[in-house]
Amino acid sequence: MPPEVAEKTTFFKVNWSDLDAQLTAMDKYGVEKSLLLYPTSDAHSQLGDWSTLCAIYNEAIAKVVKAHAGRFIGAGILPVDSPDAIPGELNRIKDLGLKAISLASSYDGVYLDDGRFDPVFEFARNNDVPVHVHPQIMRPIGEERVNDPLLTPVLSYVFDVSMSIGKLMMEGTFLNFPDVNFVFAHYGGVLPFLKERFDNTYVMLRDRNYVKDLGKIPSDYFKNVFFDISGSKSKASLLCALEITDAKHIIFGSDWPANRRFDEVIENVRQIDILDEDKRLMLRNPLLLSL
Repeated sequence: MPPEVAEKTTFFKVNWSDLDAQLTAMDKYGVEKSLLLYPTSDAHSQLGDWSTLCAIYNEAIAKVVKAHAGRFIGAGILPVDSPDAIPGELNRIKDLGLKAISLASSYDGVYLDDGRFDPVFEFARNNDVPVHVHPQIMRPIGEERVNDPLLTPVLSYVFDVSMSIGKLMMEGTFLNFPDVNFVFAHYGGVLPFLKERFDNTYVMLRDRNYVKDLGKIPSDYFKNVFFDISGSKSKASLLCALEITDAKHIIFGSDWPANRRFDEVIENVRQIDILDEDKRLMLRNPLLLSL
């Protein structure tokens, strides 16, 4: 996170702006490139609005990308509180050379199935730009009932990602934008554990006409989106994710700087009992290599 943004946050002032440490870790563990993503924060409220934040953040990330040619891929953020300004910022992101869009799973309870995000997905489709979705940490789902320094980041953050995926499916966004490469952090939250329940419940409710026709079962949608590992060192979680999609749709992610042990995450991929080619696809994913 650019220092000029981090200093305007409550949580991200420490360690989130140490670019030298990140480059050192990348070199140490053989990480060729890093995709720089916005973790969501309260910077927009401290700066006044999202437009001010975008002006500072996108420009700063573009400078980092240019200063370290070949080491970073930049992802831009959008003024979500000003829908009319989104198209202009999308064009600015393109002009700055940023190759991805970084969104939160929701914004003040508004999820990505809301119509204000359709221009974002149209831009992503027309320009072949992936959309990465990170958990919302400001007022995530359930915080009004449980706001706890451990339970909220462990549970509410990832539940918010899962709800975001579910709402994108239910509203028809995945169906309307099949060519957009959506990447969801943390294996899509709890999604890998709920594939069977999604399908079985949907079929049961369709038989009673309680739910609209989605055109296909939920798991058919899930297999076409991307998930990043987000620093997970669990073999069971990775194998569970492979039940909902293939290796091509799972991307190595370090969750730096929250997790600083790239080697343990990489070794977790290398040690699971799958084909070597599938391991290579996760560690050198074609989607990111194309950016």
